[in-house]
Amino acid sequence: MDKESETSEKNVKLYKNEVSNPMAEDKLASKLLKLTKKMNAVKLLRRGVKEVNKVFRKKEKGLCIIAGDVSPVDVISHIPVCCEKNNIPYIFVPSREALGENAGTKRPTSVVILIKPPKDFKHRETYDKLLEVVKEINPHFNS
Repeated sequence: MDKESETSEKNVKLYKNEVSNPMAEDKLASKLLKLTKKMNAVKLLRRGVKEVNKVFRKKEKGLCIIAGDVSPVDVISHIPVCCEKNNIPYIFVPSREALGENAGTKRPTSVVILIKPPKDFKHRETYDKLLEVVKEINPHFNS
């Protein structure tokens, strides 16, 4: 019981669903969430399963960030497959609460896509670096 109360105080989720691979380490997850907040400020973010599916249909490019603690997993189980089909790198972060908070909503968010920013975007270098890191980590893009 003591461990559960400690983890709830830190707002750390121990739950991880079956499909959440690759999972971002704490430092990488923090950087991804900070970039999510910056991209939301300039409207280069699509959040939620419905909007992400629209991105796939419109063939837009970007970086997909998926929450690793979504339950039931059926809600997001098709997202990695669609990302691979559309050649969009994806990665999981531990908490949907943190993802929602950084995406500019009060509700937990299951998935967001950071739309590829224009060349004159202030944080373009950060976006490009994180995109490369995600591609290296993701087994689909290592082939």
